Amino acid sequence: MTRPSAYLDHAATTPMLPEAIEAMTEQLKCVGNASSLHAAGRRTRRVVEEARETIADALGARPSEVVFTSGGTEADNLAIKGLYWSRRPRRRVLISSVEHHAALDPAHWLADSQGAEVELLGVDAYGRVHPETLREAIERDPDDVAMISVMWANNEVGTVQPVHVLAAIAHDHGIPFHTDAVQAVGQLPVSFSASGVDALTLTGHKVGGPMGAGALLLARGLTPVSVQHGGGQERDVRSGTLDAPAIAGLAAAVSAAVKEQEALARRLRSLRDELIQRVRQAVPDVVLNGDPADRLPGNAHFSFPGCEGDALLMLLDAKGVECSTGSACSAGVAQPSHVLLAMGAESAAARGSLRFTLGHTSTRDDVDRLIEVLPAAVERARRAGLS
Repeated sequence: MTRPSAYLDHAATTPMLPEAIEAMTEQLKCVGNASSLHAAGRRTRRVVEEARETIADALGARPSEVVFTSGGTEADNLAIKGLYWSRRPRRRVLISSVEHHAALDPAHWLADSQGAEVELLGVDAYGRVHPETLREAIERDPDDVAMISVMWANNEVGTVQPVHVLAAIAHDHGIPFHTDAVQAVGQLPVSFSASGVDALTLTGHKVGGPMGAGALLLARGLTPVSVQHGGGQERDVRSGTLDAPAIAGLAAAVSAAVKEQEALARRLRSLRDELIQRVRQAVPDVVLNGDPADRLPGNAHFSFPGCEGDALLMLLDAKGVECSTGSACSAGVAQPSHVLLAMGAESAAARGSLRFTLGHTSTRDDVDRLIEVLPAAVERARRAGLS
């Protein structure tokens, strides 16, 4: 009997929670534009506003601070571009060197076309931004810093950043601080108000909600210049007809994920530690990347010496194990992970890495399946690399 596939790529997207499916399906049966004044529009507006209240309550924010977007990428673009434009003529953008491309690419675009001076904040061997690094970068010219962006937890290696401390340093100088918390919500305790950040990105499909729905939590009094103009929805910050079914699913997922966060984190941490131990036993020279302790509970990221990550991924996929590499591809050519390079890894190690991530549907059977096929896949990948 063939085993079912082991899905170990929850950091890319996680299966929808039953609560989110139910909420989204119920709203799909209805008609109405949340901006319309008639009864159907008012019903849809009520769904949107109740979702806004649900998300705010779950994440320690005010409902007025929840700005709906199409997902994490749009929210990052709105925060980084919009805050930069709102703070001109200040030109400096401070951003960590290990950010997701949804944050790095908007910053580099500002440098290429808008006159920004982007400074990448260095990290240690675990991928962490030290408070001293941020403080020193600010103090070189604090009056010219437009905004700062450092993710809550890294999407590749899972390292958790000292966001509360970094945000406090930014506020000492009156500088707005944005964090991409896409990976953190649902796995770590996240409170917008307690964190001290000014803008926070989240997205639905990382917490058991639908793809195409996310939010930017935006502190009162902060008004980024809009990236998308039109009907003036969402505080006139993000125009566009609101996707009420997706928003309903997003809110249901965030609420459920936050309620179960502590229990899920405890279960995933135990399963992840078992995965790490068994991978090390199966491949003794494997290298665990990221902080060994202060990391996302569902993240295990390894470098496999002598392997190309893409080749190993496909060999595992052929045996029913679904995971991801730490690299991006451009024109079909594998590129080393910018995260691992920033952490000081050699190019070969950065190309030979895989990320295994667990979520609410993960079980020990998934780990068993990985360990069953991993040694042979690594051996074959190494032979291919020598040929």
